[in-house]
Amino acid sequence: MSQQFDVLVIGGGPGGYVAAIRAAQLGFKTACCESNPYADPKGEPRLGGTCLNVGCIPSKALLHTSHLFEEAGHSFADQGISVGTPKIDVSKMIARKAKIVDQLTGGIKGLFKKNKVTLLNGHGSFVGQVAEGWQVKVGEEIVTAKQVIVATGSSARHLPGIPVDNKLVCDNVGALDIDAVPGKLAVIGAGVIGLEMGSVWRRVGAEVTVLEALPDFLAAADQDVAKEALKVFKKQGLNIQLGVSIGEVKVGKKGVTVAYKDKDGNDQKLEADRLIVSVGRVPNTDGLNAEAVGLKITGRGMIEVDGHCRTNLPGVWAVGDVVRGPMLAHKAMEEAVMVAELMAGQAGHCNFDTIPWVIYTSPEIAWVGKTEQQLKAEGVAYKVGKIPFMANGRALGMGDPTGFVKMLADAATDRILGVHIIGANASELISEAVVAMEFAGCSEDLARICHAHPTLSEVVHEAALACDKRPLHF
Repeated sequence: MSQQFDVLVIGGGPGGYVAAIRAAQLGFKTACCESNPYADPKGEPRLGGTCLNVGCIPSKALLHTSHLFEEAGHSFADQGISVGTPKIDVSKMIARKAKIVDQLTGGIKGLFKKNKVTLLNGHGSFVGQVAEGWQVKVGEEIVTAKQVIVATGSSARHLPGIPVDNKLVCDNVGALDIDAVPGKLAVIGAGVIGLEMGSVWRRVGAEVTVLEALPDFLAAADQDVAKEALKVFKKQGLNIQLGVSIGEVKVGKKGVTVAYKDKDGNDQKLEADRLIVSVGRVPNTDGLNAEAVGLKITGRGMIEVDGHCRTNLPGVWAVGDVVRGPMLAHKAMEEAVMVAELMAGQAGHCNFDTIPWVIYTSPEIAWVGKTEQQLKAEGVAYKVGKIPFMANGRALGMGDPTGFVKMLADAATDRILGVHIIGANASELISEAVVAMEFAGCSEDLARICHAHPTLSEVVHEAALACDKRPLHF
């Protein structure tokens, strides 16, 4: 007799473990299976998915350490602090990162225990439909569940002809475990991962060149933000080449040579000690045995779902990187909660228009809603409030007045349509905009709210005032 559950979640990443916890909270007998793609010292399932193990969390740990290192070497003296020439112990930096990951992955197991979620060790794949629901093979066992949530996440996209060994040629996994500061580091791809990892290793001493195929920098961001970011990153020392065409990549015993054509079509050659390939991610749908049960997969390898994450199969749902929309951990979590609540007959909902984006460079970049170029393309009449951090006392006191807050509001209704931030703590500041937009707030609503002084959030307040052409401090 196989184990039977009300809900089986396939995948223990941000979407999966949150779906399992919320389903259990709602009274479902719930299990979550994980095939342990990240090596665990004890050989146990490693929860947290890409985000916690080899993505969001460990990269932020390295970004923080490298930021402190750069501050000590370049900014302390301006504030009258003398510490001499700082040195970086890369092995200790990596060990600290690993300790944080271990703590958090273990914490999810604790949450499973607290919420009575059964953890199953093994890869989940569909077997077929039975009267009791769906049969799913987990490892060597077949379990039955009335409802199944697929949350198998995504993997790094690799380029043909460029074998990734995560030693000399790395994807996001290897980039987090480089054991020494490379003299020269090449990065293919100027997206979130490329910029964050390039920033980490530049700060601690590497000479970093970023090669991007697209002619525009950060095309998904507001053009004002992208333009400012490119200027700042180049000033910091990141050599960013746009509009390139990657040719042959040769891997030697001690380094990598990348042949490419620059934006003008000229042949170039880049020699580096290490190469990071960060050209996007692909959904993990292989191995689900989707064809056998008729689960619809798109041409891009994603599971087809409706606006509430229902697949074409009754009782089968899918969330996170494996479905349409941005590959963001917090988006996966929101979908996970929505699905669990819909299964319980509640009014689960996920507003895809108010999902924030963040790039954890320095300065940080964050936005929510429409960009100015999107509003122009859609023919929407809008007004703009834009205030620099240079006008903010807290930013000046912190010694970090780079960037600005830009607010876009509907010209007729004043409803906030988008907020774009480049500057210190943008990842935290964007939440105020998300809340305002979630409640269909107007720029006047934020303009009339008292903000503590002196704080960075005052720049958001001033940007709201500026939408009505009445800023007080700029």
